Amino acid sequence: MTSSPAVTAERRTELDSVRVLVVVGLVFFHTALVFDARDDFYVKNAETTPVTLLVSALGVLWAMPLLFFLAGLGARHSLRRRGAGGYAAERLRRLGVPLVFGTVVLVPLPQWLRQRADPAFHESYPEFLPRFFDLDGFKWHDFPFVFEGRHFEFGHLWFLLLLLTFCLVLVPLVRWGGGWGPRLGDRAAAFAERRPGAVLLPAVPLAAVCALAGLEEQFAGWHRAAYLLFFLSGFVFAGEERFRAALRRDLRLLAISGVVLFLSGGPLLMTAGGDPFTDLTPQATAGRALFGVTGWCWLTAILGFLDRRGRSAEARSAEARSAEALPERAPRRWYAYLSEAVLPLYVLHQPVVVAVAFVVIGWEAPIAVKFPVIGVVSLLLIFAVYDLLVRRTAPARFLFGLRPGGPGRP
Repeated sequence: MTSSPAVTAERRTELDSVRVLVVVGLVFFHTALVFDARDDFYVKNAETTPVTLLVSALGVLWAMPLLFFLAGLGARHSLRRRGAGGYAAERLRRLGVPLVFGTVVLVPLPQWLRQRADPAFHESYPEFLPRFFDLDGFKWHDFPFVFEGRHFEFGHLWFLLLLLTFCLVLVPLVRWGGGWGPRLGDRAAAFAERRPGAVLLPAVPLAAVCALAGLEEQFAGWHRAAYLLFFLSGFVFAGEERFRAALRRDLRLLAISGVVLFLSGGPLLMTAGGDPFTDLTPQATAGRALFGVTGWCWLTAILGFLDRRGRSAEARSAEARSAEALPERAPRRWYAYLSEAVLPLYVLHQPVVVAVAFVVIGWEAPIAVKFPVIGVVSLLLIFAVYDLLVRRTAPARFLFGLRPGGPGRP
């Protein structure tokens, strides 16, 4: 893939920041599931509330789609630098290794703690581990989640498995596709630049997937095919200044549309009756279609807002450097530190949240006390484990998908 003037590999710190925000938010999202009246989480508090579902829905609409979109953006730049073969090898090391390590070492813990909630269950963790990996067979229809067992699962690492699959599928498309990504991106960006509101068009296939294929609750509410569309959208529009300019221009339209669709489509979906995630009734189908459009509106509005803010900050910084005749400073260490930490924090977060919640739910305290305790303590533990045990040694860095070396302390 050849580079073009429209595609640059500049480091956008605002995107690094929002990735960190999503992973930190996942800590509190999974904490909320401990108290959710509907979700079957690993550990459940005796007192539950429907409020957590409403609050979580605000993040479900854009958080994981944003991570897949940004992964597609990164894939475009990585493929251009490394070529198809180098990109595949790099993705297998950065995603495949922590996927295998996390599935073997970390994912069984929440399942064991789920069993511990039963007073009749007395197995120790070492006794439970072989049963976790006791596979009954393969379910090829559920690709790429083909392994089947009574206790086995990929847990929260479904994100890594889906992302790795998308990355590897992208390799032959790029190798034999004749540069379809840059050409399609160029045409799409040119059209978006000329036509106000054209950035809404990718919401059409998303709406179709959500309406017809349904939603998958175990994957944060979106169908895996929808995540593939978000990933490919990021790949196609990666670094295109015209697309970014269109998002900044249409920011008001995207934000207003997202709010209106959320307020109208949310109640439509939640009152559909039956299983609104999969039923093909007219109301459920229409609600899911609106869900897909709303998610695209929120995602693009957030990207447009971040880009606008980022450009304003760059302009102020340039003016300050010019006025004071100061040399341009290197990226701040905190940005480098947190950007590198995103993947290990994600791999670590759910087992830590479940373990902390397993202890806290036994307290005689209201939800208003337990929720912040679980969220804050889990977040502190996750950062402590990352900083003290992961980022400082070469073997741990390899297992968690980090490059050798790494930035200094923040």
